[in-house]
Amino acid sequence: MADPSTYRPAPGSIPDAPGVYKFRDSTARVIYVGKAKSLRSRLNSYFADLAGLHPRTRQMVTTAASVEWTVVGTEVEALQLEYNWIKEFDPRFNVRYRDDKSYPVLAVTLHEEFPRPHVYRGPRKAGVRYFGPYSHAWAIRETLDLLLRVFPARTCSNGVFKRHAQIGRPCLLGYIEKCSAPCVGRVTADEHRQIVDDFCDFLAGRTDVMVRKLEREMSSAAEELEFERAARLRDDLDALRRAMEKQAVVLGDGTDADVVAFAHDELEAAVQVFHVRGGRVRGQRGWVIDKVEEMGVADLVEQFLSQFYGEQVDLAARTEGTDAAGSPVPKEVLVPELPPDAAAITEWLTGLRGSKVSLRVAQRGDKRALAETVTRNATEAFAQHKLRRAGDLTARSAALQELQELLGLDSAPLRIECVDISHIQGSDVVASMAVFEDGLPRKAEYRRFEIKEAASEGDVASIAEVIRRRFARYLKETKADAAPSAVDTETDTAQTEAAAGEPERPGIDPETGRPRKFAYPPNLLVVDGAGPQATAAADVLAELGITDVAVVGLAKRLEEVWPPAEEYPVILPRTSEALYLLQRVRDEAHRFAVRYHRQKRSKRMTSSALDGVPGLGEARKSALLKHFGSVRKLKQASVDEISAVPGVGKRTAETIVSALGNGTSSNGNSNGEGES
Repeated sequence: MADPSTYRPAPGSIPDAPGVYKFRDSTARVIYVGKAKSLRSRLNSYFADLAGLHPRTRQMVTTAASVEWTVVGTEVEALQLEYNWIKEFDPRFNVRYRDDKSYPVLAVTLHEEFPRPHVYRGPRKAGVRYFGPYSHAWAIRETLDLLLRVFPARTCSNGVFKRHAQIGRPCLLGYIEKCSAPCVGRVTADEHRQIVDDFCDFLAGRTDVMVRKLEREMSSAAEELEFERAARLRDDLDALRRAMEKQAVVLGDGTDADVVAFAHDELEAAVQVFHVRGGRVRGQRGWVIDKVEEMGVADLVEQFLSQFYGEQVDLAARTEGTDAAGSPVPKEVLVPELPPDAAAITEWLTGLRGSKVSLRVAQRGDKRALAETVTRNATEAFAQHKLRRAGDLTARSAALQELQELLGLDSAPLRIECVDISHIQGSDVVASMAVFEDGLPRKAEYRRFEIKEAASEGDVASIAEVIRRRFARYLKETKADAAPSAVDTETDTAQTEAAAGEPERPGIDPETGRPRKFAYPPNLLVVDGAGPQATAAADVLAELGITDVAVVGLAKRLEEVWPPAEEYPVILPRTSEALYLLQRVRDEAHRFAVRYHRQKRSKRMTSSALDGVPGLGEARKSALLKHFGSVRKLKQASVDEISAVPGVGKRTAETIVSALGNGTSSNGNSNGEGES
């Protein structure tokens, strides 16, 4: 635990001007980024009596080893620089309002020849249009089931689509007219895309246009005495209206707005956002976050707006936009309280959108009622979080403190890495490295290894190889980084860079601008295994001259904790928070290693039959397997069918047929030697 007085800037050296500041730990890694109207006033507040600081602030300043700052000209510049630094350095004490990947959305794959709507969870991709997020996947499926009657787009996976195209029969949805069956040619690609475009227009808010169109068609059919068609259109109208009822009008003036509300206590805060487009609630998001500093609602609003909309605009730029408006920033943002820098925030949001944005507090009418509804949702979500995860932050802190005491560490292990080996009887030997910080998984820093030299020598040798490779990279990257000192300057960013060029950024690769893979060492290294594995890992660290990383092994059978070169393990109580944390770290490493092992084994088993075929590289093998679906089907193909695959000529096709012993001749007729 560092003493903040050891790195406190000299009196009078901090400028009384707006700017952005960074706290770094002992490895020069950025752990917190903030901005201030007055750098002097804000930074001095961090060096007050520790007992009077917010708990998370106290943890941050005692973890830090230095502080530096950059002076800027305006508050808008400070806002932009703060957001850029948070995105670049990903400081662990800063809150990131990223999209919660658990929220389902309705995705439409517009980049495919025959686009399909489907329920989706995960990161956004280019060429796909998204609607939502929704609270529950069943809500999407229910809405989709209603709309397929009117917009019979295909919803099957690519594999199912290809299979039905091959057998020449549509699936059940095609027979009950909830799919236009493009797989069997009932509609052309252009006709199917028009169906999907109408579907997207309806979800994007053009509901009245579609309803009026169906009403006209129904009246026309009735006048022409086509009563069956009129009845079908009537049922389609009912389906549309039921779907519209699920997105009830909440603002009658067709407002496009985001409504934000908070519920919070001293340590945590819950935020809820309702996305209203065309007067209807189109989606909802929610987060529960740890508070790093003492913050009121106005401060929470400022932090949320700057990070959330910056993240959304970056995401939209990568995926070519996700809604009809083309910008994730709405015309109006309704908040419970205006932030301290409301004018700067409004100016920044206007720049992101490209047109005027209104930031205000709802005072009366429907907007005030909706804001109260969002507040009730935030309060309920916060209460559920407290019930579900009572004491979670306290438990993590207790686990780290307990590990420090039981293992005799100098400080709490804020960063824990765990290595696990996975194989089946010595084949396809791989390893994984899971990373936890502050008791939580940091999946972006997980790493996987293919065992090269020690694959045939057992788990102990494999552990040693992984540790040697991991920490050799760490030593190499540490030498590449020059640890920066605190910047005591009153010049702005442009002046600093003009004078000294691009500044050094520890842990960041100067060529790619991305974090180095192994730039930060753990406080505690856990290996999956008992004493021999732990001893092997410790011996490798000693060879490399690394003395500040503690090592233990965690044996699965009795969950014993083995220090290196010890005759007996450390037995932790079964109810111990420290043991629970070690188990979570070990289980994550095991899960990650098994997944990698399965990928390698599956790839080897799939392509092994093609490995010995002359003239077949990885690209051609991938193209063949993608085209035919499996090696078994490839064996049944003729020379003409194989040579039809892009990149495969007739001579290569003949070589494949000869090598695989295909049971068909070049004209596709059976030669009596088919596969049994």
